[in-house]
Amino acid sequence: MTPQNLSQLPLGVSATIVSVDENFLSLKLMEMGCIPGEIVKISKVAPMGDPITISVANYSLSMRKKEAEGIVVMC
Repeated sequence: MTPQNLSQLPLGVSATIVSVDENFLSLKLMEMGCIPGEIVKISKVAPMGDPITISVANYSLSMRKKEAEGIVVMC
């Protein structure tokens, strides 16, 4: 098992958040449940591939793939 960015996770596959890059959105993402140790899954992808919808902390959260690149997960 190797770490990968959330943006690379296949649709429907669950993974555990390992870390969130420190950028201007990191605090906001962590406030919305994207914290290390939380289980996350990509539940929907827009027709052109961006944005994506993830399931985390018992709710759905939509984000751009660029934002998802800052979240490291492990399957």
